[in-house]
Amino acid sequence: MALWGGRFSQVSDQRFKSFNDSLCFDYRLAEQDIISSLAWSRALVTVGVLSEYEQKQVEDALNIILEEVHTTPDAILTSAAEDIHSWVEQRLIEKVGDLGKKLHTGRSRNDQVATDLKLWCKAQVTELLSAIRKLQQALVLTAEANQDVVMPGYTHLQRAQPITFAHWNLAYYEMLSRDESRLMDTLTRLDVSPLGTGALAGTAYAIDRDRLAGWLGFAGATRNSLDSVSDRDHVIELISDAAIGMVHLSRFSEDLIFFNTGEAGFIELSDSVTSGSSLMPQKKNPDALELIRGKCGRVQGALTSIMMTLKGLPLAYNKDMQEDKEGLFDALDTWLDCLHIATLVLDGMQLKATICREAAQQGYANATELADYLVAKGIPFREAHHIVGKVVVEAIRIGLPLEAIPLVQLQAFSTVIDLDVYPVLALSSCLAQRHAKGGVAPEQIAQAILEAKQSLRSKIAVDVN
Repeated sequence: MALWGGRFSQVSDQRFKSFNDSLCFDYRLAEQDIISSLAWSRALVTVGVLSEYEQKQVEDALNIILEEVHTTPDAILTSAAEDIHSWVEQRLIEKVGDLGKKLHTGRSRNDQVATDLKLWCKAQVTELLSAIRKLQQALVLTAEANQDVVMPGYTHLQRAQPITFAHWNLAYYEMLSRDESRLMDTLTRLDVSPLGTGALAGTAYAIDRDRLAGWLGFAGATRNSLDSVSDRDHVIELISDAAIGMVHLSRFSEDLIFFNTGEAGFIELSDSVTSGSSLMPQKKNPDALELIRGKCGRVQGALTSIMMTLKGLPLAYNKDMQEDKEGLFDALDTWLDCLHIATLVLDGMQLKATICREAAQQGYANATELADYLVAKGIPFREAHHIVGKVVVEAIRIGLPLEAIPLVQLQAFSTVIDLDVYPVLALSSCLAQRHAKGGVAPEQIAQAILEAKQSLRSKIAVDVN
């Protein structure tokens, strides 16, 4: 029986029922619905709706239902219930009879679903933070093991300046740190309980909502009932967090896809995250990375969808809001899966240090060092830049790297060039000169790795406690 059937004299058309029902996806909120119902039953004792004996019966029955959900979560889908709230209430009534019909006193599905969804979001943030930190750990370990591996850095996908593979890893560590920060900010704002705000105007029972929020693990209770049942900012924020995080993972994947090509050959991916061709037996395709890159689009789509769903809604609750969950569930599931797979990719990846170094020595990546050398000799940077451009043209013509051009030929472009130019053009010097904070100099890389490891240790210690 529907929770709202008394007003109606005809049954719903089956086509409408199928269109209207949400159990097929909101069944994922079963645990949260039961937990919020447990807290609500305790609150009803404080206002005399339930006796302590009755509440104990309700709580025992809800705990049994919770255990059933943990054991066979998909069994919910065999029910004809309209949504997860109906399903939980029907199961409760089956176990305790008419007493189960008291539980919804003073509560609406509007504040109920808002509470359930926030509880689910809080649990997902915890999982996502853990996955981000595991990927960060993998990046830091990879960086630590490859501090001496020199490779070309790119702009416009053209070789630009030499960097280390460690520096590349640490760049993605920083991106993930911002993803983590955004999630923490989102958690701060969503950590308020809507339970007890009713359909839109608040509950008629003198329930201590702050105390109720504490029972549910929220930092506090919401301040306005009208906003409480219609607020989905946390859904937007979490999908936005996922969308940005997926952009980072997509860029990570694109870099590694390129590094893995025969043209670059910097890395070899593990067999465990690659697949072959049905026609070409020599192929080893980077499917895990391509899928991460591809799945980025579906998360961006979820963000656009929720923004369009909410943009024209009047206060307070509207059925349009039922469309908030599938996109949220899919976006966060996708992000979480991709974080795990990205970690798996790093775990089995092999780096080809010699090829990386050879590539860094090509493409005149030390041209900036030659310009800086001329500046140190008193030549204005713009003039030095022009001189080095001409030197590069000559180097390309004669087929030599800058560091192999004889001194007499270099001096034809500027008389200030002397033998001391050759140590400056060495790869080791190119790296060492970038010693300001955040640069690629070995001591900066070592310091960045140390700070990252210390930060991760402190976060993991907090998580454990």
